[in-house]
Amino acid sequence: MIRSLLFVVSLIALPSVAGAQAKDSLPSGVTPAMVAEGKTLYGGAGLCAACHGAAGKGVQGLGADLTDAKWLHSDGSFEAVAKQILTGVTPEKSSTGVAMPAKGGGQLSDAQVRAVAAYVWTLGRAAAK
Repeated sequence: MIRSLLFVVSLIALPSVAGAQAKDSLPSGVTPAMVAEGKTLYGGAGLCAACHGAAGKGVQGLGADLTDAKWLHSDGSFEAVAKQILTGVTPEKSSTGVAMPAKGGGQLSDAQVRAVAAYVWTLGRAAAK
């Protein structure tokens, strides 16, 4: 009887533990090394910090806050963030009226764009916790 009760309790707790792990995990194909590279590129060759700020909080009149849970141009998935960085944002669709050039205006490879996207994806997840 006690063994059955413990089994039922463990099954009830299992989904919440699995959900917590999934929320904290990186998207498929994204590694901690990619996130670290993306952070370096974000502050350097990617030119991201110029409009979004060094901490991703945004620069008024230039770039949106990337640290909140609100995604302006996509659903916030890793693939959508990568596509957004790759293609940019037109002034008409920009929340500030300032365009974000493709690849942020930097000379990034597609792999580097994905690394920046990995880092940006983590910025938005910090607010969702």
